[in-house]
Amino acid sequence: MPSNTHSDDVTQLFNLLSNIAIKPSCADFQASEADHILRVEAHSPGVFRLRFGALKHIQPERISLRAQQYAEMLLAREDAVGEFALEEDIKTDEGWRLEQGDCTLELRHSPFSLLLRRGEDILLEVADSGVAQVPADDTGAWQIAFTLHEDEELFGLGESSTELRRRGIQVRSDKPGDRSLPLLWSTKGWGVYINTLQRVDHDVASTVSDLYQVRVEATVLDVFLFAGAPTEILNQYSALTGRAGQPGLWPMGVWLEQAPGQPTSQTFDLLRVLREAQMGLDGVALSGPALYGFSADRPLFEWDDQRIPDIRDITAKAHEQQVQLAGRTFPGVLAGTALFDEWEDRGWLLVDDDSGEAHLFAGNETTGGQPFALLDLSHKDAFRLWSERQRQVFDEGLGAPICSAEFDIPDTITARGGESGALLRTIYPILVRQALFEAFAGHKTPQEGVVLSSDLFPGAQRYSLQTGPHITNDWAGLEHTLRTALSLGNSGIAAQTHKLGNAVMPTTNMTPELYIRWLAMGVFSANFSFQGIPELLPGAFDEKTRELVAHWLQWRYRLVPYVLGIIEESVRCGLPVQRSMALEFPLDAYAHEWDTQYMLGSALLVAPFLRPGDEMEVYLPEGNAWWDLATGWRYEGVLPGQSRRAWTDSLCLDGKDTCFV
Repeated sequence: MPSNTHSDDVTQLFNLLSNIAIKPSCADFQASEADHILRVEAHSPGVFRLRFGALKHIQPERISLRAQQYAEMLLAREDAVGEFALEEDIKTDEGWRLEQGDCTLELRHSPFSLLLRRGEDILLEVADSGVAQVPADDTGAWQIAFTLHEDEELFGLGESSTELRRRGIQVRSDKPGDRSLPLLWSTKGWGVYINTLQRVDHDVASTVSDLYQVRVEATVLDVFLFAGAPTEILNQYSALTGRAGQPGLWPMGVWLEQAPGQPTSQTFDLLRVLREAQMGLDGVALSGPALYGFSADRPLFEWDDQRIPDIRDITAKAHEQQVQLAGRTFPGVLAGTALFDEWEDRGWLLVDDDSGEAHLFAGNETTGGQPFALLDLSHKDAFRLWSERQRQVFDEGLGAPICSAEFDIPDTITARGGESGALLRTIYPILVRQALFEAFAGHKTPQEGVVLSSDLFPGAQRYSLQTGPHITNDWAGLEHTLRTALSLGNSGIAAQTHKLGNAVMPTTNMTPELYIRWLAMGVFSANFSFQGIPELLPGAFDEKTRELVAHWLQWRYRLVPYVLGIIEESVRCGLPVQRSMALEFPLDAYAHEWDTQYMLGSALLVAPFLRPGDEMEVYLPEGNAWWDLATGWRYEGVLPGQSRRAWTDSLCLDGKDTCFV
């Protein structure tokens, strides 16, 4: 991880700076030693791009097609569109001020320092340790540290099931278990995005309490600095890196998830029963193993004939029930098949450098426990074939694919394009999601469609729905899925779906009270799904509970136009559907304490019950008038420290005390 102390192998290249070139949107500065420069770009209003490194890497004479593909994976807008006024500080002769409107980047030399200002306020500064280059294998690495103020709160950097604040964490970009994303922002009004597909280590005041330290294993340190309110930062970040498209209408409805091992005929029987109970359902997610995959001896997809004897019959039943089907797939081929041997010889599989043979991954739920090899999707022919086969599945009636491909790929594997290690682990899920999106939505205008996946990677916010985590059937599970959605929203992901329980976990703690509380939270979210086992469906509960289920489902379908409007807003400005209090009220530090309340879009404040009981406190931020969504009663927001009303629900659970506008 980054360190605030520099050993002898650290090269301080930027102790001194001298200006060498000025343009309206770009300025270059020479480092004190070696052939290194600092390039600063006015990328857009409130956004500065800083690149540290050798000129030949920052501005190569000829960029390869593969390097261009990498750049497009990271940035939707490569060119700087802003302009700044460059003014040398003639009073102290200490450096330069690069101004964009009310945002200023100050560069000082002897020694080097960097400050980001908005107006007269200092938002962010590089720590005394500065910017340094350190050896790391053959590629080199960079480290940079930013000074943190004691009172500022930090958010982003990916998924969290517990604390939304990110002080005290260490995450690694290519470590699947860390569930990281590359944007960190502060309620003081700054954001930092590290623009690379290589390994990044983030140390957020973990090693040193007042430093955010970053170590990047790349030839160039490429950093974007944002100045503005958190909502402005997400807007600029998503405009820079790409935004999700419109998912269409049917994915916004309620889903049913098939239980593992459940015959498809039984799933449709459940669907029919739910329909007869006047429950609206729009999607059915079929469970693993993979619903379809490559034939044993031909590069053609075939359906699992034990579960789907006739795809035309299944799609006809789905059409009759007015639902769309989603099914699991994976980007590989099962071991021990003739196709495996053929593609290993052809070089279409990821191969282990040590053995020279295709690397075998252990079987999982998707492959039914059978070992498999992954297609080398960096090979354009393998990528094209897999995407084209997926398109055929779409044409046969599948509404959406389900595929999580964040595999822990060993360092000993090198792909066709030379990618290995952290780079390969990062780009592989990107390639998978690209191929699936092109197959299921890329041919449409507009590009409506969803690819259901839990993968996190740079650019994940370009896709409209992220699937929720595996949870337990208790109050902790409800809080887990909510906090995950809010943390992903803080990191730029527009929408996460929720599961109402987990079909593979014990259900004894799923009480009627918990069930309705969970359903109510799901109603006020991007989307949710029922689980296809009797114990987790409304029929398992008493008549009063079933009436409340019907009540909340009516609410959901009343809210669909509003939720679609939020999604449209995400397409325009990159804001999530479920927004944390810190994101919406960054200057109200007291509001951040209420970190399981959230805004659904910009108009609805939701305070879900996450504990048993019929009473809870709700914080209504000061400066706003709030109306109870059900009763129409008006309440004034309160100042921090003032008394707050305890909202009594008396287990009626009718929505009167959970949502305000």
